[in-house]
Amino acid sequence: MWENALASGMTRRHWLGHLAATTLGIPAIQFFSSLEANAAALKKTNRSCIVLWMGGGPSHLDIWDLKPDSEKNGGPFKPIDTSASGVKISEHMPLTAKQMNHLSIIRSLDSKEGNHDRGRYVMHTGYPPNPTVVHAGFGSVCALELGEKLENFDLPHCISINSPGVGAGFLGMSYAPFVVQNPNAPIANLQPPGDVNWQRMQRRLKMLTTVEDQFIAQRKVQSASDHKAIYAKTLRMMNSKYQDAFNLKGEPDTVRDAYGRGSFGSGCLMARRLVEQGVTYVEVSLDGWDTHTNNFDALSRRLLPELDKGMSSLVADLASRGLLETTSIVWMGEFGRTPRINQNAGRDHWPRSWSVVMGGGGIKGGQIVGATDKDGVDVVDRPVGVMDLIATLSKGMGINVATQYTTPRGRPMKLVDGGAPIKELVG
Repeated sequence: MWENALASGMTRRHWLGHLAATTLGIPAIQFFSSLEANAAALKKTNRSCIVLWMGGGPSHLDIWDLKPDSEKNGGPFKPIDTSASGVKISEHMPLTAKQMNHLSIIRSLDSKEGNHDRGRYVMHTGYPPNPTVVHAGFGSVCALELGEKLENFDLPHCISINSPGVGAGFLGMSYAPFVVQNPNAPIANLQPPGDVNWQRMQRRLKMLTTVEDQFIAQRKVQSASDHKAIYAKTLRMMNSKYQDAFNLKGEPDTVRDAYGRGSFGSGCLMARRLVEQGVTYVEVSLDGWDTHTNNFDALSRRLLPELDKGMSSLVADLASRGLLETTSIVWMGEFGRTPRINQNAGRDHWPRSWSVVMGGGGIKGGQIVGATDKDGVDVVDRPVGVMDLIATLSKGMGINVATQYTTPRGRPMKLVDGGAPIKELVG
């Protein structure tokens, strides 16, 4: 079956469906690997990354790079001072303004891709889509490079909250994200079916192992080995005390309220709990940023208040727990939005000159890198590319920027191709 499926180009969705229908009904999106059992040691040694993903393309000019002196492009929002000297951000981000000494804004990014799918791909991998290879998302790279070095811990290395994230590409299914669809709900299928006792389940698993071992020995198909590994990791997760990291019910009401009880705020709180246990990469999504119409109402009434609470609480919480030193934070989306305000009071897609925010994990806070002109159209200082972001994150997390992989077809693939760490942020 595996051989025929691969020959016909079986998609990841079909593969997941196969797993979901097998013995335990455990979703195959639950990819687990090893982490260090000693949480206290992890706090001191493990590097983590939290990506705050703004699905749809956020309006950077109304958040991080306001242009109050531009009559045609400025918009109604006003800049306010922050805890970082000389750094101003939107008036609708007052809580995050207090944390800007921990964060830095890159205001001169050119990501070149103005299509949602292509922009999402390039911002996660550093590469534009290519029909000959599927590149690995940075979360999967972190899972391979950092997660596999840790032992005897049962949480996933790469987790995506509120969205599917970007897959592992040529690195293989074992490094794909574990998806938490709703951080306010229990993780599904972490218990065996109610009518199956432990002894019966053990017999089923033993039979499954026998079948898989025979198939792997005969066919030597990588997907079959991944299938077996994923089941083993999932079973370990089912019996692990660390699965409580996904449960927010024990958090005080004051903490829940500070983060916000929506899916984004709860996702940020879950991300803190997960990196506290040693998870390597967590992505938390907030969708709704494709504001071609009524941009300013959408931002001021829903998106920015939700973002402000979740992001500011996450940064403050990590800092107070001593985790910000080892946890990189990145705020980004597929692209920015046009300086020009359209006839529907909206902004359109704009990858040419926009902003990304980074901090923690060895990245200097309170900095502004690059600049756009008074109307926000052109980069006038320190152009930055997506590969520069990947290089900066890699260096901050202790991953060798010169890392190179070989795809299953023997093609060499660099982690960073043509970019360099941003010296203003990581030295």
